[in-house]
Amino acid sequence: MSSTQKQKKGAVDFVAGGVAGLFEALCCHPLDTIKVRMQLYKKSGQKPPGFIKTGVNIVQKEGFLSLYKGLGAVVIGIVPKMAIRFSSYEFYRSFFLDENGKISTGKTFLAGVGAGITESVMVVNPMEVVKIRLQAQHHSMKDPLDIPKYRNAPHAAYLIVKEEGFSTLYRGVSLTCARQATNQGANFATYSTIKAYLQKQQNTELLPAWQTSIVGLISGAVGPLTNAPLDTIKTRLQKSKFTNKENGLVRIVKIGKQLVKEEGINALYKGITPRIMRVAPGQAVVFTVYEAVKHYLKLCTKYTSHKLKVRK
Repeated sequence: MSSTQKQKKGAVDFVAGGVAGLFEALCCHPLDTIKVRMQLYKKSGQKPPGFIKTGVNIVQKEGFLSLYKGLGAVVIGIVPKMAIRFSSYEFYRSFFLDENGKISTGKTFLAGVGAGITESVMVVNPMEVVKIRLQAQHHSMKDPLDIPKYRNAPHAAYLIVKEEGFSTLYRGVSLTCARQATNQGANFATYSTIKAYLQKQQNTELLPAWQTSIVGLISGAVGPLTNAPLDTIKTRLQKSKFTNKENGLVRIVKIGKQLVKEEGINALYKGITPRIMRVAPGQAVVFTVYEAVKHYLKLCTKYTSHKLKVRK
């Protein structure tokens, strides 16, 4: 593959990933807000509200649009996040291809791990710190006089940096990297394996959209099951404000111990239901849109190249 072809392929992966990320955010953000509220809920002698109850409470007390708190931070971040995820995955994957252009499941997993770490450092962690601060606010969006501390994503980012320092945006980055690495490793390995099997069985390159959605749904459910405790501790860490100079590892261990001591081992799996319900359909949307946009862009690129050759 020539350098020009590599650049075109990278651009296609980048654009297709960005479009897929936008669709996913618009479809699935309310589930993420419910997940965060469940993870931040602290025992008060009462049984913790479940997934549906948490969602109903948010809507009743704060208004339906409160389910979309933090969406601005997600939209600002998810387009570059998905663009970076897919383009970096394809980049890392290219190093593992054999002479026949084939790649093993294990090496696909490693490419996914690389993509997860890359997106964590470049986009995900700062975006999630801002998002969680916005989602943790219990103000009512039905009352115009109930003004929250953080008004929107840019305002939240500004205040966080001003009051707590720029490094706060990277609080919990090690946990985010670990979560995203396992997520994307399992995600891409599962998706690629099932996709390759279906392509071979049906002797086709482009699977029907409904099949891509189902494969994405399955692959999206695998990651959250492997790293739920990491996600719960990360959420608590990024929501909290620290005035002392404890290092990240000490904070992580302290939060984990406190959580288990006060609320039991099951507390590490708080929000697992909405997280799977958020991530699995999200990946179904992402992979379906990604494959469709990528196919369309490839056709456009081929058509443009053909027209240029005809003119010459």
